[in-house]
Amino acid sequence: MKRFATPATLLAALPLALVLLLAGCASTADSDGYYTVKRGDTLYSIGRDFDQSPANLRAWNRLRNPDDLEVGQRVMVRPPAGVVARTGAGQGSRPAATAQAAAAAKPKARTATKPAAKSQDDDDAPAPADAKLDWIWPTQGKSAPSGDSYKKGIDITGSEGQSVVAAAAGKVTYAGHGIRGYGNMVIIKHTPQLLSVYAHNKTITVKEGDTVTRGQQVATMGSSDTTKVKLYFEIRRNGKPVNVMALLPAR
Repeated sequence: MKRFATPATLLAALPLALVLLLAGCASTADSDGYYTVKRGDTLYSIGRDFDQSPANLRAWNRLRNPDDLEVGQRVMVRPPAGVVARTGAGQGSRPAATAQAAAAAKPKARTATKPAAKSQDDDDAPAPADAKLDWIWPTQGKSAPSGDSYKKGIDITGSEGQSVVAAAAGKVTYAGHGIRGYGNMVIIKHTPQLLSVYAHNKTITVKEGDTVTRGQQVATMGSSDTTKVKLYFEIRRNGKPVNVMALLPAR
């Protein structure tokens, strides 16, 4: 079984929005209150997904080193019976008796008509406002869904050093090499809801805080943290990946 460790010091130094951005799709726990660790997970990202502090998860799972997780490992993400979770990752948990009393006092909601079943692709579908940014391709080359299972964007293959540009106007919120598996990476915030990600670059030509225009160079294509020259490109709305092919112009 492959082992990995992501330095906690690197994650602590990154902006909260970036950590949430790269946390991936919403995580779920099984009926026993356990979550199965996937590639790219950290104790911090798991805690944020389940509204628990890293201290809670470390105590419940008796982890000596919070950076040492294994793919496939089952991690308890709900308080064990009789244990009250300490606050620190969101609102925290109240004692069971208090929570039960509050639930009993809350008026019972009226039965509503059950909404139509949500399509599996609804979260990936672009919102009407997304298309108003007039997106362009961030670089030239052949595109395909990312070969990394934990990434939800596309890989664009090309030549080392070729230009990578902003797919839409915005502000650079991250420019660096702080997340394992993404290499030299740039993140651009376009609206309060929309971000775009440009990873595996050879060089970065912008810095955090820069305002960039649509089509402005932000990096050069490379192979940092991957095995071949390519650009990994992703668009996220409210922290969740959307279908970039539905937003980029046909070519």
